[in-house]
Amino acid sequence: MAGNSDPLTPRAKLAVTAGKAVAAASRAAGRGSGSVIGGRVALKLDPDLLARLAQNLDVVLVSATNGKTTTTRLIAEALRAAGPVVSNALGANMPAGITSALAGSSEARYGVIEVDEKYLAGVARDTAPKCIALLNLSRDQLDRAAETRMLAENWREGLAGSKSVVVANADDPLVVWAASSSPNVVWVAAGQMWKDDAWSCPSCGGVMQRPGDDWFCGECGFRRPTPSWVLSGDHVLDPHGSAWPIHLQLPGRANKANAASSAAVAAVFGVPPQVALERMYQVQAVAGRYDVVQFMQRDLRLLLAKNPAGWLETFSLIDPPPTPVILSVNARGADGTDTSWLWDVDYTRLTGHPIFVVGDRKLDLAVRLEVANQHFQVCEDVDQAVQMAPPGRIEVIANYTAFQDLRRRVGN
Repeated sequence: MAGNSDPLTPRAKLAVTAGKAVAAASRAAGRGSGSVIGGRVALKLDPDLLARLAQNLDVVLVSATNGKTTTTRLIAEALRAAGPVVSNALGANMPAGITSALAGSSEARYGVIEVDEKYLAGVARDTAPKCIALLNLSRDQLDRAAETRMLAENWREGLAGSKSVVVANADDPLVVWAASSSPNVVWVAAGQMWKDDAWSCPSCGGVMQRPGDDWFCGECGFRRPTPSWVLSGDHVLDPHGSAWPIHLQLPGRANKANAASSAAVAAVFGVPPQVALERMYQVQAVAGRYDVVQFMQRDLRLLLAKNPAGWLETFSLIDPPPTPVILSVNARGADGTDTSWLWDVDYTRLTGHPIFVVGDRKLDLAVRLEVANQHFQVCEDVDQAVQMAPPGRIEVIANYTAFQDLRRRVGN
């Protein structure tokens, strides 16, 4: 632990109190959790507040395009074996939300913080993390996110010479290039289903060679590092070669990969893999994701997928045909307003499933499914989709704001 003296100045204490009051008022007015507005007010009053709040914590930062919220939750569960944890569990992952989360606990020993990719370098500067987990980088929110290589460059510059232990996915060339500027990296072979953002070498622009699970640049020699942790089926192999079983209530290979990275992070803090993985079993759902809810006498499983890489992973874990599937896509501010990413998703993987399409941008999605030769029906809303769906559990896949709309409607 960094030290036990109270790091908060009178100004910082005032900022925390004011932020909590504003957050409470926002909640009372029915405007969400209030964490972002509360954090903004607190940072206005004391711009150094995030750094002060992090001073007495051993901090882990988690950043990626996909899997941040789930991995943050898994790491938090694992580290609770070693002491009290504070975390931004609801996914408010920019500085204001992070400040709010840390202000909520004075007893914690560990801070496990999900960070939006664009803010990683700045939050790392403020919080002096002991460990940073980098999972993946892929295209997302095309209207406002820089291309993935620019994000990787931002990470690379921000992490250069960092004192943090960086736990990074050896299978994602963009992540490897970003992490390579850091002197202390633990490589995890966590896999990478989506490869369409890493065909050219991030170092020199040459064409990436991908024999089997390996990758390298034929022009500059940039290559996959040797991992010390490896996801192998239902086990994670630690640096000593011991295999530890991964038992999760969360579905799919992507979550096993998240658990493998989480075990590597837990080990940095002295929590052994067996203890870390056993604790991860407690996690059943993350902010509503993977929940099975009852709605109109039917079971609906709620799945969040925000970009092409996420949709690809999600298609791999839905029940086989003829399970009905509802797809919902919005393009509001939090989603990114550009829906051209729909053309990057391979919808032929849904062949054989009855498909029902809802959401603000259902017609964009309908055109894409038509081109992919899928059988689908456009519906007015989720109620109509559920009424029309054939019997059995229904898989519901939605992007960010569509997922929030859905949770409100089905009472989750």
